[in-house]
Amino acid sequence: MNLKQLSEKLGLSQTTISRALNGYPEVNEATRQRVVDAAERFNYRPNSRAKGLATGRALAIGHVIPIKTRHEMVNPIFGDFIAGAGETYAANGYEMVITMTEDSKEAEVYRSLKSRGAVDGVVVHGPTLNDPRIALLHRVGLPFVVHGRSSQVTQDYDWLDVNNRRAFERATRFLLDLGHRRIGLINGLETQEFAARRRAGYEAMLTQAGIAIDPALMRSDEMTEANGHRGAAEMLDGPDPPTAIVASSLISAIGVRRALEERQLKMGRDVSVLTYDDMLSYLRNGTDVPIFTAVRSSVREAGRRLAEILIRRIADPHGPPEHVMLEAELVVGQSTGPAPRWPAGQA
Repeated sequence: MNLKQLSEKLGLSQTTISRALNGYPEVNEATRQRVVDAAERFNYRPNSRAKGLATGRALAIGHVIPIKTRHEMVNPIFGDFIAGAGETYAANGYEMVITMTEDSKEAEVYRSLKSRGAVDGVVVHGPTLNDPRIALLHRVGLPFVVHGRSSQVTQDYDWLDVNNRRAFERATRFLLDLGHRRIGLINGLETQEFAARRRAGYEAMLTQAGIAIDPALMRSDEMTEANGHRGAAEMLDGPDPPTAIVASSLISAIGVRRALEERQLKMGRDVSVLTYDDMLSYLRNGTDVPIFTAVRSSVREAGRRLAEILIRRIADPHGPPEHVMLEAELVVGQSTGPAPRWPAGQA
């Protein structure tokens, strides 16, 4: 049964039925109960379009992806985040709208989404150090939440992030405690906030240990298997190779392992590898015993919780901003061990 048929059967307007089912206070209790009972009896389930007409909302959440970051659309990290957010959207009657756009037209897309009433709010992905989208969305008046943070933005806003600096302090400290002094970093793009914080954590621990920062042991690029492989290969083939490498992604770490195997080096014995693990559904870090020692936090759970923040913001546009900081846990796997007495490949 659809909304029109239920309306005719009860002799009530479609708007009244939708408002009754959505708990609007202007519908008296007797009418509300009559509508609820009829909906259950006739197995009526309101669709999102009908609910939107009654509530004045689109009941949709937007994700705007600039072409410059289109790699994220096939990245399992992005996929797991979207899956987690989608679970929350579905449970609350929201649909998801993903829009691809040219870099120069991103601001235009946000304005269009707002003016057309196409979405009730948006998620900002991959914030930069001084992300202009935050000020834009404040001006446009479109509810939003940021997956991450933008440290140079002074306006307050809703965000959910992982404590990336602390995670990489902990990762680097773990390797230092194993006796490693030549520790490489395969990082993400450091124009993005998360990667800048990870590098800061790595450098802070080296400095605390009295170890000079060596640019030859640091790489910053998109977190792909190929880039992880290339960065590790360059370090391992250098005049003073690392005995340990910290990677910003499990995907990059797989590339690091390939570079070790090509040089007949054993991971965990000749070179230790420690990675950040988003606990991906389709790229597990081993089963009972982790393959890689890792600092980890579930990106799928982050998607669920961030979606909850945005839905609360849509319901209460003027409430105080929410800030949620997740901590990563350290799990010890098979990829780390004591520092060897000689550099990799120089036995």
